[in-house]
Amino acid sequence: MIVTRQKKASDKAGASPGTLVHIGEQKSDQVRLSVIDYDEDDIDERIDIPLEAALACCDGVRNSWLNVDGIHDVRILAHIGDHFKLHPLTQEDILHTAQRPKMERFDHYLYIVLPMLRYLPDDGRVVSEQVSLILTPRVLISFQESQGDVFTPVRERLHKNRGRIRSAGCDYLTYALVDAIVDHYFVILEQIGAQIEVLEEETIEDPKAEILHRTHELKREVIALRKQIWPLREVIAALSRQDSGLIDPGTSIFFRDVHDHTIQIIDTIESQRDLLSSLLELYLTTISNRMSEVMKTLTIIATIFIPLTFIAGVYGMNFRIMPELEWRWGYLFALGIMAVTAGVLIAYFKKKNWL
Repeated sequence: MIVTRQKKASDKAGASPGTLVHIGEQKSDQVRLSVIDYDEDDIDERIDIPLEAALACCDGVRNSWLNVDGIHDVRILAHIGDHFKLHPLTQEDILHTAQRPKMERFDHYLYIVLPMLRYLPDDGRVVSEQVSLILTPRVLISFQESQGDVFTPVRERLHKNRGRIRSAGCDYLTYALVDAIVDHYFVILEQIGAQIEVLEEETIEDPKAEILHRTHELKREVIALRKQIWPLREVIAALSRQDSGLIDPGTSIFFRDVHDHTIQIIDTIESQRDLLSSLLELYLTTISNRMSEVMKTLTIIATIFIPLTFIAGVYGMNFRIMPELEWRWGYLFALGIMAVTAGVLIAYFKKKNWL
């Protein structure tokens, strides 16, 4: 059963398993397909080709990488699923763009889902999309939500025949794509780390309400990253010990290296989350200290004026008979007493290091 109208997750409630519904934001106007056929001696890349031509390329004797940009057209996905005999639940998961990172093993293919993160320097924000990988003995299929990815270095290695990527099978190409996605996480974390350093300096020098808002936003972003990346370590660990026959034992070693990178990324995210929590505490402490300085100054000023107010109050009492009321120097005498009192208090406060 195919449903062509885009729906929300709540709209799919009660539908039969395997119902194909695109759930999530449509991030591309049209679906674009590209195929790279390669072996150790030759490579052929076809970009933006029709579906039938793409499937025909994948039926050759060489290894093939079929990349699909845009997953909103469920008819195209159903056609690809029928051609490669993908399980209906796999097709359903590909269309559901809020999947948790996971790896599932079937009789003739592996299904891998993981988030791809990209940093947009112009906007200063991180965008995320779901990438689904289908690994078969001779064909690797990648499904992306939109055009643009982090796989450019992998394509260059294929064209320039660097390393063992063209002499190995599609399992090694799968490793290369997963490794490119994981390595790009470091780029994201470097950008976040730079923002944390700037926020720390601004918090110490001149804490403002805007800094508190930016710190909260960055902390939410780090928590979202942790939520997306944390389950990935289980997926990579499963790939490193995969015994389905689709992943060569020699390739499993490389997946173990990616697993180490994933652990390092998670540790970095935890550290950044702790730093942001400490930054929030630093902001509140700095604001509290600044408020304490203000209250200290106001208290000292009030303390100085208390005896002056007392002296002025005494001389302002309305009694007929009061010494110094008729004295020529009475006013100056009162001002002098006030000045001496204030001077003595200021000297005392300085001696106590209150000023």
